[in-house]
Amino acid sequence: MQDRYLFKAKRKDNGEWVEGFYFCMTHTDGRHTHHFIIPLGADLSLGTPVEKIQVEVDQSTICQCTGLKDKNGKLIWENDVCDRKEEYPEIVKYNKGDWTLDYSYSKDRESGYCYCNLGFYVLERKCVEVIGNVFDNPELLEV
Repeated sequence: MQDRYLFKAKRKDNGEWVEGFYFCMTHTDGRHTHHFIIPLGADLSLGTPVEKIQVEVDQSTICQCTGLKDKNGKLIWENDVCDRKEEYPEIVKYNKGDWTLDYSYSKDRESGYCYCNLGFYVLERKCVEVIGNVFDNPELLEV
């Protein structure tokens, strides 16, 4: 299994992060959608009810794994805050078909205005370090 197919989000029941396989379900009334992750290592034996292995998550915290690792070997996720020794930390975002390091917030601009290619700085320069994420460490983005 490739890491880039993994997702993580905060559990609705306790706010803890959970990593695994994401799916959502919409009720037949069409008005209510629930978001779930089946955690890595869950018992997927035949006959195990899905209700026992799925975890409902907060939709606003769902992050996809980029499949890339920082200079310390840590997986890089969407919405991670990264440092590559520039003036401001940068946020991992998917933009125009590629993973990017976005610093638009530091210029008071909408996301996607100022960014650079994540893969280049991870694979070629090997200078990206994950220092937090936008949910748990908003203070990292104070300008």
